[in-house]
Amino acid sequence: MRRLVYYVATTPDGFIAGPDGADPTGPNGFWPIAEDYVRHLVAEYPETLPVQARQALSVTAEGTRFDTVLEGRRSYEIGLAAGVTDAYPHLRHLVFSRSMTESPDPAVELVADDPVATVRELKRQDGKDIWLIGGAELAGSLYAEIDVLILKIAPLTIGDGIPMFSRKAAFDPRTWTLTDHTVLGSGAVILTYTRAAG
Repeated sequence: MRRLVYYVATTPDGFIAGPDGADPTGPNGFWPIAEDYVRHLVAEYPETLPVQARQALSVTAEGTRFDTVLEGRRSYEIGLAAGVTDAYPHLRHLVFSRSMTESPDPAVELVADDPVATVRELKRQDGKDIWLIGGAELAGSLYAEIDVLILKIAPLTIGDGIPMFSRKAAFDPRTWTLTDHTVLGSGAVILTYTRAAG
């Protein structure tokens, strides 16, 4: 069965973006993009690089982990504001929104249905794992459906911002098993946790 993987960049204090919700890796972003960090993403997660980065880095690898990406409307609109209607044309791209009525890109599927029911249906289908890119609202609504956490943790704290899960997520303590880790010379750490049984 396919798994839902929340693969996300976060700070040690648990934030995925600043208080304004802007792209932390964008032109005015605060996220440190070290050379070894980029090399690791290209080697291990090439399908998670947006189309502009793939073109700039001459990345053509299909990737072995994901064939589908799930995104909330606010997260998707960051790309739209930069003129990018589909940052992941190499993946099936679903955007969850009840307010958008027409997709800005024919390859991007708008989903107004319940995210949990949608993910459960996706998990029953054949394919690679499903990448949950964010944002916090969608991650909060899918909290109970997440099977794997892959956290790209930067050596940076910001004090306040958008948390990994929206505050609307239910209080539901879960135990995770550390199944992989990578420590980069630049200080970034990539931790993979699989949901513990029971």
